[in-house]
Amino acid sequence: MGKLDGRVVLVTGAARGQGEQEARLFVAEGARVVVADVLVEQGEALVKELGEEFGADVARFVRLDVGDEGDWAVAVAVAKDAFGKIDGLVNNAGILRFNELVNTPLAEFEQVVRVNMTGAFLGIRAVAPEIEAAGGGTIVNTSSYTGLTGMPLVGAYAATKHAVLGLTRVAAMELAGKGIRVNAVCPGAVDTAMTNPALLDPDADLTTSSAALEAYYRGLLPMGRIGRPEEVAALVLFLTCDDSSYITGQPFVVDGGWLAGVSPF
Repeated sequence: MGKLDGRVVLVTGAARGQGEQEARLFVAEGARVVVADVLVEQGEALVKELGEEFGADVARFVRLDVGDEGDWAVAVAVAKDAFGKIDGLVNNAGILRFNELVNTPLAEFEQVVRVNMTGAFLGIRAVAPEIEAAGGGTIVNTSSYTGLTGMPLVGAYAATKHAVLGLTRVAAMELAGKGIRVNAVCPGAVDTAMTNPALLDPDADLTTSSAALEAYYRGLLPMGRIGRPEEVAALVLFLTCDDSSYITGQPFVVDGGWLAGVSPF
């Protein structure tokens, strides 16, 4: 018996990084997963791989721009056509841009808002009625370490991740009576393309780039290392399965101790 047997979960930003690991773990735990992303080739490849390992009917891909209202309607239709229902949503898709606030162009700020904040809002609005119709379920929103504190050069990102926590709390209160639990994960530094852009370069020396990241975080975090996307996925699984049946409206930090304080050693 898997922790998600019988569940149908839509995961955004699922073609790579944290979303990919969430999709993989959910399928391994018995769920059927809708892999939603703008990265069509990578998303379709993941669905093919999951089908070869677990069976043809475990996953579907849908191209989803989370900031597009029409795309959400299509994603919901694809999920229901493939699996008959949706009873779980993971709003994982997100982007990061580095810039000082006073030098951040409006277009850049609005782009980050569109994906990180508007995307989460549209996801909740589009999928919550489907989860209610299915008899209840869960929503997990991806916030960030920076949704709970500040950090230079990530003003747009931090603003949206603070907003995601606000959306999470309001949604939890409004949807609890409909059998829907809503929580948020707040990852710190995790070894994905967002933190390690070298992962996007097929010619990059990943050994060197990963070693540099490890050296940096060894001197910064109490646990002395960068996180792995699988570790975030495990937390998202906990919040999606019945192990967290009495938890809603909460942020869960997975950051190697970063929020507790910067290590002086």
